Amino acid sequence: MPGILPHLLCAAGYASIALLLLRFVTLCPREPAQVPRALHLFTAVPLLLHAWLLHASVFAGGSIYLGVGVSVSVIIWLAVLIYWIGGFFYRLEGLQVFVLGTAAVLVILPMVLPSVRPLAHTGLPAFRAHLIISLTAFSLFTIASLQALMMAVLERRLRDGPLPAFLQSLPPLLTMERMLFRIIGAGFVLLTLTLASGMLFSEELFGRPLRLTHKVAFGIAAWFIFAALLAGRRIYGWRGRMALRWTLAGFMALVLAYLGSKFVLEVLLGR
Repeated sequence: MPGILPHLLCAAGYASIALLLLRFVTLCPREPAQVPRALHLFTAVPLLLHAWLLHASVFAGGSIYLGVGVSVSVIIWLAVLIYWIGGFFYRLEGLQVFVLGTAAVLVILPMVLPSVRPLAHTGLPAFRAHLIISLTAFSLFTIASLQALMMAVLERRLRDGPLPAFLQSLPPLLTMERMLFRIIGAGFVLLTLTLASGMLFSEELFGRPLRLTHKVAFGIAAWFIFAALLAGRRIYGWRGRMALRWTLAGFMALVLAYLGSKFVLEVLLGR
């Protein structure tokens, strides 16, 4: 695993861009042209460094390590990547400030919570597909949860009067709401594929359908929560606080499914 210095450099890169973006959106919340395009492009530097750190951590010694620290770091990297790509098409500086600031903290998590054991069965194609799809799905729902929280803050401040400059830089609520449900829809498709690929992996490895572990139970619960949210949106027009509650409930179920067992085994039990 790379040393602490590359991790600190990556964290400093994320933090510097977040602070510069915060300065621009605070001074010029309604003038997108005032935010230099080069600053957005420069995000690729810590993003690439972060990718290299993850590659070195995940594929150390020819095996695949994916402990809780690395898993969280992979998820936040995917979140930064998605927002960075989206920044070429939408004005997302206000959201990027929050995501980049979070990444500046979480990029060092693999050093704090290193992976101690390699994953088993990584040579199986079904398992590799399951792993990639599940991490991408979790990243999308992480983004959806962060955006839902930002929407709740924005909605509350709108009721209290004029918005602070930072919040003025955020997209309109209706735009953020459309983005939110598009992200949830994409994440739901990937979550469905995650459960399906998990069943395929279980059949290939054990010769029997997916076992009902706590991870599977929480994953299925999350699937039903997001299915109900999307159905409620389509049939009843759910939005606002209703959408926020269901989004966060589904996300918490996924946190327990994806990271709960890893945290207990690796951090609390030290296995």
